[in-house]
Amino acid sequence: MAYTIDSKIGDFLKDPKSLAVLGQYLQEASKSPNVDMIKGMLIKDIISLPQVKQLGVTEEMVKGGLANIYARLK
Repeated sequence: MAYTIDSKIGDFLKDPKSLAVLGQYLQEASKSPNVDMIKGMLIKDIISLPQVKQLGVTEEMVKGGLANIYARLK
């Protein structure tokens, strides 16, 4: 599956291949009681949150990361 900024966070969490690529971080995040709040959110919606912007995360950074993930999933 090709992930884009229009993908939902829940798509990553239910895909064993993406969990393997993203490693321990995503596996741990998927166990968080707060993850249910964002499973249905699109990645582009999450990166538009002020809290995420404060961390310096940009759309370009996320798109680059998604391209890397897609390349590793092939």
